[in-house]
Amino acid sequence: MPTIVVDVMPKAELLDPQGKAVTGSLARLGHGAFQNVRIGKRIELTVEGEVTDELLAQAQQVADDILSNGVIEDVVGIEVVE
Repeated sequence: MPTIVVDVMPKAELLDPQGKAVTGSLARLGHGAFQNVRIGKRIELTVEGEVTDELLAQAQQVADDILSNGVIEDVVGIEVVE
């Protein structure tokens, strides 16, 4: 069954408190080469049958309207994995 993967990230101009905490932790653990961490979310939508352009458009609409908060997040990617 194919899966549509939606990636959502906080808007670049907004503070990412989780990412900031991980960045600090990495530095304290000796991994200071990583200067900035941003944490997002990955949503997997499994579908039966073929993934058509219409279904991808519907997934984009769902991602924009339901799976992300447009005020603070951007949908940064939608891809199909088999």
